[in-house]
Amino acid sequence: MNVHPTIIPAIADDGSLYPVEKLKAHVDGLFHLAVSIFVFDGEHLLIQKRAQAKYHCGGLWANTCCSHPHWDEPIDSCARRRLREELGFNVALSRRRVVEYSADVGNGLHEHEKVTMYIGVADRSSVQLAPDPREVEDTRWITRDALHAEIARQPEQFTPWFRIYAERYPDLVF
Repeated sequence: MNVHPTIIPAIADDGSLYPVEKLKAHVDGLFHLAVSIFVFDGEHLLIQKRAQAKYHCGGLWANTCCSHPHWDEPIDSCARRRLREELGFNVALSRRRVVEYSADVGNGLHEHEKVTMYIGVADRSSVQLAPDPREVEDTRWITRDALHAEIARQPEQFTPWFRIYAERYPDLVF
């Protein structure tokens, strides 16, 4: 497979996929594929604070992991790869739902994504996190109730997509 990490699948009006440079997809607000991963230990969700140097939403809290598949990369492979690359561990993931959202993510960038959501289960007392500092500034486990309260109190501390997920899909991931 010939993969270029900045080329992602965008979605044409007819539903077909075409390759596009990742930054162009966000500058132009093109509809494209993405993954979002939520790893739980009981009522605790592992969340990450995005590295300050990220091209958008740096320093904000988000779900466990999210990304875009490379062009021609199977979506399930992308989810497993990015969890390992960003947080340094593997866990079995199961697809839960495919959703669409659109949001301004700052710096003149816009997300319009068709997101495949994944759930994983881990034992937080034994999972060994090894976050890549280029991707992740911090991590923590938080209960669903505490997360909802924190988002209500300080929404600006969370990425736009994470706030959308919390509002629209509480039955799925919260």
